[in-house]
Amino acid sequence: MSLADRDEVTWLTETHLTRFAVSVGAAGIPTRSKGGVCQEAAMESNFSKGDARLGEEPRLRAPPQNQTPADLSGIDNKLLYAMPFSAKDLQRYRKDEKFSHRLLTPEEKVNLLKPYLPSPPPPLDRTRRASLSQVSREERKGKLGLRRFLRRHFHIFIYALIHLYFSIHIRLRQAYHAIGNRFYTVYHHHHHSPELIQRDIKDLSRLPKHLSVILTLEDQGRSGAGLEKLVNEAADIAAWCASAGITQLSIYEKTGILKGYVKETHQTISQRLQTYFGPSFPSVSLGAPHIPPVQSGLLSLSNSPNNENRKNINILLISAEDGRDSIVDLTKTLAEMSQRKKLQPVDITTELVDAELSESVMEEPDLLVLFNPFVELAGYPPWQIRLTEIFHVPDNQGVGYQVFYRALCKFAKAQMRMGR
Repeated sequence: MSLADRDEVTWLTETHLTRFAVSVGAAGIPTRSKGGVCQEAAMESNFSKGDARLGEEPRLRAPPQNQTPADLSGIDNKLLYAMPFSAKDLQRYRKDEKFSHRLLTPEEKVNLLKPYLPSPPPPLDRTRRASLSQVSREERKGKLGLRRFLRRHFHIFIYALIHLYFSIHIRLRQAYHAIGNRFYTVYHHHHHSPELIQRDIKDLSRLPKHLSVILTLEDQGRSGAGLEKLVNEAADIAAWCASAGITQLSIYEKTGILKGYVKETHQTISQRLQTYFGPSFPSVSLGAPHIPPVQSGLLSLSNSPNNENRKNINILLISAEDGRDSIVDLTKTLAEMSQRKKLQPVDITTELVDAELSESVMEEPDLLVLFNPFVELAGYPPWQIRLTEIFHVPDNQGVGYQVFYRALCKFAKAQMRMGR
């Protein structure tokens, strides 16, 4: 035994075997911290008959918190720890303690403690060492292997693959629609001529009596350019409808900014119709819900060779406030009339609501044309589009005659089942 081992055994003996009490599983044995100080009180324990002959029945207690390992040798004999020592070994230990631990040699102390120490772990055989070594090599190899790399980056690879697929798909779809729109723009250009527009639609089986469009104000009206563009788009659509013989047009713009420029919009539309038809252009009536319409003077069309195709056109400006807000106001009105006994609840029917909304806002359009690249109603009156045909061109940007013409073609081929 080395000198260091002997010193360790001596120190363990002086500290009353506190370190080995935990190893053998004795409950309540106080443990020492890094500085060697006991941290908790020991439990009470009754000793064997050999201890009883000594006339001592101690009660376990914790030493002072500030006592160091060197001071533990001076603790009274009654401070014993609940370890399963035999009476003979315990008597030898107490006798050595009385002589300040100078009675037993280090070898004897080791032999005294050896039966109560836990058995050491068995040594590893060659097979076990080879297995652990192989596992270690496989772990080191797995950290740099291709499979581990793919496992960690599999989700990134799948995301990149999906992103690549949809990117190519969207690009091809946009290119296809752009070529189609360009073809319709070149082949079916109106050249501000009502005769060319009438030639395009002459083979269509039917036309909508009431056409509605949704326009978008750019820059939220911060600059005058957005409002001017919006008015010009409304004038172009009005000219196309007049050339095609559509007499009812409703223009929806969410903010309702056109309602504040009714006279200016009416003047621009009249000038655009004059550009298409010349001096004998159709009469225009422009209004909005709860706003009196502005009408142009009836012009003489007797000298026109196409008098039957140049009918007056009625244009209605609507916004988001004419949609759900109108339904809410009508509901409140009907509820108040019912409470005042002016209207019976059985009289409130779908036909009544439809008649009131048609009179206060507008009638249902036959065709709704969107010039956006996707379907977005933007608060359009929901009641008026129950049976309306909705048309839009994917990936389209801006108001164009090709969208207007394709919408008329789609409407002519559509089947109106009316819910059947």
